[in-house]
Amino acid sequence: SYRLGSELYADKFKFDIQSQYTSDEMYSAALLRKDYLHNEMYNIATKLWPKYFGSQTMPTDKMVLIKKVIDTISVQHVKAENFRAEIEKQLPELNAFVKEKNLVYMDPTKPLKVRKEPGYMAGVAGASMSSPGTYEKKGTAFYNVGTLDGWSPEKAESYLREYNKYTLQILNIHEAIPGHYVQLMYSNKSPSIIKSIFGNGAMIEGWAVYSELMMLENGYGNNEPEMWLLYFKWSLRSACNTILDISVHTKNMTKEEAMDLMVTQGFQQQTEAEGKWHRVQVSNVQLTSYFTGFKEIIDLREEYKS
Repeated sequence: SYRLGSELYADKFKFDIQSQYTSDEMYSAALLRKDYLHNEMYNIATKLWPKYFGSQTMPTDKMVLIKKVIDTISVQHVKAENFRAEIEKQLPELNAFVKEKNLVYMDPTKPLKVRKEPGYMAGVAGASMSSPGTYEKKGTAFYNVGTLDGWSPEKAESYLREYNKYTLQILNIHEAIPGHYVQLMYSNKSPSIIKSIFGNGAMIEGWAVYSELMMLENGYGNNEPEMWLLYFKWSLRSACNTILDISVHTKNMTKEEAMDLMVTQGFQQQTEAEGKWHRVQVSNVQLTSYFTGFKEIIDLREEYKS
């Protein structure tokens, strides 16, 4: 079986994630986060309903209402052939915003290049960052973007709706600026080569997830309700990743239950959810790193604030 089982999972989580929390505690926290995000999304969706549906009667079911508004907004997306070009166009805009708000220093001598995802990476994640190692002081960071070549029109449309006009910007924050690209640049400056080489996955993913919120809190996207709604949907994905991974590997979650979690409760497109179901069978624990790292950073921030 590809399922790790409770005992091995708890051990691997402890060693791999390096959190102050156990996997059981993170499972409970992710469920609470899911409920919180549903409420936030509902509040925004009710305000956006008249803009997109006029005087049509608003659904009484909270989840149906959120889904209808998200599905309507998600048709705003780039064409498949322009997907990579749009990412390349957005990076300088993100860079300018970070500089303008003085959020974090970025070394201008560290190059970042968008490239087609290498074949050996295909099929696990649609986008990723390959940063130069600690011995490659003049190396280039690569933003790997999956290709939609050969996809059926239906599958491509599903993928593009998932990475619509708003979500694509949040993806670029996460993968590049000020997400992975920036955090890994700092990691490589660590005086400890050991720390640079054996980076902590929860810190890497946690920072990227945190940076999305940080950007929106500082006014990125002009506080458009659509941007916040799609951000909350994206943030819901990291909570659902944790619930999914722990449930599949320790609670015998079926594919049907997994698809319900991702599509019905997480508002993900079918193509995205199918890809995640594959990923959870060929990996374990890593999917919890996003939400766990984010929670650790938010906890630290709240402590610092008080």
